[in-house]
Amino acid sequence: MAILTAAGLARTFQTKRGPVEAVRSIDLSVQPGEILGFLGPNGAGKTTTLRMLTTLLAPTGGTATIAGCDLAGDPEGVRRKTGYVAQSGGVDPHISVREELVTQGRLYRLTKAAAAARARELAAELGLTDLLERPTAALSGGQRRRLDIAMGLTHRPAVLFLDEPTTGLDPASRTDLWDLVRRLRDEYGTTVFLTTHYLDEADALADRIVVVDQGVVAAEGTPSALKLRHGGSIDATLQDTFLAITGRGPAVRDTTPVAV
Repeated sequence: MAILTAAGLARTFQTKRGPVEAVRSIDLSVQPGEILGFLGPNGAGKTTTLRMLTTLLAPTGGTATIAGCDLAGDPEGVRRKTGYVAQSGGVDPHISVREELVTQGRLYRLTKAAAAARARELAAELGLTDLLERPTAALSGGQRRRLDIAMGLTHRPAVLFLDEPTTGLDPASRTDLWDLVRRLRDEYGTTVFLTTHYLDEADALADRIVVVDQGVVAAEGTPSALKLRHGGSIDATLQDTFLAITGRGPAVRDTTPVAV
């Protein structure tokens, strides 16, 4: 049974120039323990879809269910079952790694003792133990992203949304983060919903890829299947395959109209 489904998910923005359909009709089905790569060119509706699925933006049409919770009817339940790591992160530069993790636990209504224990557990799992007393402002880019992910895992979500998690990282830090994402799937059974504009990242990590364009799903399948179907050969690059599907290159950052 799918852990995430969406049917006809849509979002229309009202602007001074009239209504704009940022997402027209998105259908999704994500299996438990799957790493889904969610790709799209600039303005395709990728970020709008992600914001709807994480309850940050209300849909104007369609339905979605995540880990048994209805997106419209039980948004609080969705938030309990999901973790979200934004591209920009969300750490407080003025406190230590330990304080940040404990504070996150307290926000999820853990007791002080449970939050402290969870902070130690997450630090051990994500290679942050030696950094617990370090101010978050002193962390490297890769260390900060591991902390962001640790915060997203505080409440043991069934589905973890990662929005362009390796943007700005050096190659070694990117490789470390890829290994971490695989561990989340293989060792903990976490379902990972990954948006990225690095096609090599999607090729390396994703069990399955969904490509959105003009607010709808343009193609989906395993990386190999997409290459064979749209790139002409299983040896085709994902870059060539993506261009064949959309006619455009991948988005560096999605844009959506501003509601007024």
